[in-house]
Amino acid sequence: MSFLSNFLNNSGILENSKIADEYERLLLQDEQIEVGFKLNEDTFIFTNMRLVLEDVKKGDDRGIEYLSLPYSKISNFSIQTKKSFNSKATLKIWLNEQNEPKVEKEFSKSVDVYEVQKILAGHVLR
Repeated sequence: MSFLSNFLNNSGILENSKIADEYERLLLQDEQIEVGFKLNEDTFIFTNMRLVLEDVKKGDDRGIEYLSLPYSKISNFSIQTKKSFNSKATLKIWLNEQNEPKVEKEFSKSVDVYEVQKILAGHVLR
């Protein structure tokens, strides 16, 4: 069993058919959904072309931001955790020529940040 199929068994994973129905208007005609997951209020969608983030803005009815990150524009990423592998972790993603991370999201136990990092690395490092 591959790491991707192991990853799909986690509780934060979304079914691809539900992702396709809900986010169809954001995807190109030939874009394929690989995996998606819910992280608190936000949604991460990995496709064959990019990472799409749905960032729900809280407070004052700020709405939703859809962030499209082509894998070729991601320069580096990191995971920050406590010493315990079961605690919360933070994933940071930088885009080319940026000093500060464009994305900084906290993960709980429901989504394995190490598996997310493997999927991201599989796209960025190719």
